[in-house]
Amino acid sequence: MSAKPRRRSDLQIANDHAIRFPADPWILREVGLDGRALAQSESLFALSNGHIGVRGNLDEGDPNGLTGTYLNSFFETRPLPYAEAGYGDPEDGQTILNVTNGKIIRLLVDDEPVDMRYGEIISHERELDLRRGILERRVDWCSPAGKRIRLHSSRLVSFSRRSILAIRYRVEPIDEPARIVVQSELVANEPLPARTKDPRAAAAVKDALVAVEHDSMDLRAHLIHKTRASGLVMAAAMAHLLDVDAEHVTEMVAMPDWARLTVSASLDVGDRFELTKFVAYGWSGTRTVPTLRDQVDAALVSARQTGWDGVAHEQTEIMESYWKGADVEVDGAPEIQRAVRFGMFHAYQAGVRAEQRCIPAKGLTGPGYDGHSFWDTEMFVLPLLTATVPDAAADALRWRQSILDAARDRARTLRLRGAAFPWRTIGGGECSGYWPAGTAALHINADIAGAVARYVWWTGDEDFEREVGLPLLVETARLWCERGYTGPDGDFHIDGVTGPDEYTAVVDDNTYTNLMAKRNLAAAAEVVRKFPDEAARLDVDSDEAGRWQKSSELMAMPYNDDLGVHEQDRGFTRRAHWDFERSKHNDEYPLLLHVPYFDLYRTQVIKQSDLVLAMHWAGENFTAEQKAANFAYYDPMTVRDSSLSACTQAVVAAEVGHLDLAADYLAEAALMDLHNLQKNASDGLHIASLAGGWLALVAGFGGLRDTGERLVFRPQLAPGWTGLRFSVQFHGQPLHVDIGADTVTYSARGDADLSVDHLVGDERERIDIEAGGSVTRPWKPVRARTDRPTQPAGREPFQLPAVSDSAEERQSS
Repeated sequence: MSAKPRRRSDLQIANDHAIRFPADPWILREVGLDGRALAQSESLFALSNGHIGVRGNLDEGDPNGLTGTYLNSFFETRPLPYAEAGYGDPEDGQTILNVTNGKIIRLLVDDEPVDMRYGEIISHERELDLRRGILERRVDWCSPAGKRIRLHSSRLVSFSRRSILAIRYRVEPIDEPARIVVQSELVANEPLPARTKDPRAAAAVKDALVAVEHDSMDLRAHLIHKTRASGLVMAAAMAHLLDVDAEHVTEMVAMPDWARLTVSASLDVGDRFELTKFVAYGWSGTRTVPTLRDQVDAALVSARQTGWDGVAHEQTEIMESYWKGADVEVDGAPEIQRAVRFGMFHAYQAGVRAEQRCIPAKGLTGPGYDGHSFWDTEMFVLPLLTATVPDAAADALRWRQSILDAARDRARTLRLRGAAFPWRTIGGGECSGYWPAGTAALHINADIAGAVARYVWWTGDEDFEREVGLPLLVETARLWCERGYTGPDGDFHIDGVTGPDEYTAVVDDNTYTNLMAKRNLAAAAEVVRKFPDEAARLDVDSDEAGRWQKSSELMAMPYNDDLGVHEQDRGFTRRAHWDFERSKHNDEYPLLLHVPYFDLYRTQVIKQSDLVLAMHWAGENFTAEQKAANFAYYDPMTVRDSSLSACTQAVVAAEVGHLDLAADYLAEAALMDLHNLQKNASDGLHIASLAGGWLALVAGFGGLRDTGERLVFRPQLAPGWTGLRFSVQFHGQPLHVDIGADTVTYSARGDADLSVDHLVGDERERIDIEAGGSVTRPWKPVRARTDRPTQPAGREPFQLPAVSDSAEERQSS
């Protein structure tokens, strides 16, 4: 019998990663091509603008790990199977579709196809430039027959032109002349791999696109398709510009599911061959085929007029503006520096042009979770967007308003007043077939309300507050008053819910849910007082608003006096403890794939931070001593089987003084996909965790909190860091925070004065900053009140080992 293969150490993994992805603060560079990790690389190099998403597949299409092109909210419906259906179970699910692929540009050299599995790869490098939003690929390849060519492609999904994917493709023969043929294609209904047993993977929908129309002319072609069940129609069109020194022949052909431009040329050494390809996408559930055809044609004409250089310049200008007001700089942690910028870039491109569509959990980087949007958006992604790109955050919340009627219908199905937003959805209908973790997770309604209140607080946008915020806050508040009750103890209780920790389902008085509902109810009462006429049109009177305010004030917070800690939910601390040693030795993580839920539900084991999340977002309800005691109790039982956990644990670990632990959790959140820590980056990136890297830095080490009258900061640095700098936009004014070795400088870089609160220990100082000026104050690290908590056996936080000298030598050689 062969020996069991040894698991690679964190150091070996870090060494391999450093060689494959050399450190650069602004560029994700991949050196070489690892065929075993193609799918992960395709996710890492995915491009999007929130409307179009394209995975980072190779130009020639093959080989690939998982091909993918997506349009936000373009989905197919499918039946949800149940062994035993229950009242209120949703009947249909929604799955994002892999739509018409416009990335493919195949190349043949003297009739031999360029394929990275054959011939010799002399060099292969890809670069995602985070400053420019452009993906570059450079290849030096020799065919089996000995013909050597150099290939350089550039790809972008335009932030300025919502419909456009643009590619510039250059070929150059080396050493001797070569006869080349380039084939630029549109391909619909590409075959996809079968669904895995992992429930997080997408459900593939085979041949979901039905051909409606196809046509070609000159160097242009278009394909129009509709879905079989959801009734959506999409159009994809491509147009080309050619710059070729040699004589060449072109041919264009279109069929129902594919179109192809073929260019043939014989190139001498030094001859120029450049193909610029523009692909335009549009879709609708209501517009006609001619309208969609005209839309994509118009987008192509405009892009061709501007050309590649113009479109690329627009992209660079937009990214320069974004980073000027949002960049985070870390001195002393180069891997974290790039990882946090990488995460911010992907969060930005997931939402910047979504324009009243959802922000899925994987963005548009892959089909994971069927392309659904969850509560991740409001609690992890929108805090970043609200502080840096507020218009994108507002659009995401307007999408929630657009599905408000569906949420009202869902509440009526559940025999409740108000709105019950879906746990997971694309188009607004509930798509969760497992009600204990879906329907019962009512906290999503308070999460949405919290994001609304946060956006209004950060921006002061009263029009948004009145038109979008008011109905969302009112209908969610109604849900809580209907669902909760005032008990004999005089407290307001909410029973039968599931909190963020999905390993503890259908509980009473989940502290996170209660505290978020508390804020929801208070915010709704306040907005009704502010806009009484508009509230009256929603049939809200002063008595109803008064009940919301009273219920908020009476909200229950379960507490165990013997242990001196708050309970995650009523009775949680009296449950049996999980056998973490057994899980470690049996390699049972993630637990949801190895043990039955009924074992998880009855024990003290936590999938993702729950009460700790409450201490972050509703921290005003806890004292400093309580936060320290709660963190010390709950951190040792949190297994982080969810990518949402580490960033929150980093935030609170920093607040209670465990700065080294906070740095470890920050690394885990920021490197979630770069190091494939959840082993499913092949299905797309974890956008919430990537945004969580920003949260861990800004809310964790920067100590940013947005409750009260002003922004609050408690600056600190992790061991080994020498500085941390970041910027946010408050009421349209840029505020820059520069944390040095022992002082912090707050700078108001706009045309208005700003005020912040600066915390050192228990002391709070209001600081007034004149427009264009700055104020410097000393800071001190928080004194930890407990020892550093130990984590469950086998689930210690990811630590970034120092790359070995031998690895550095191998990289340089």
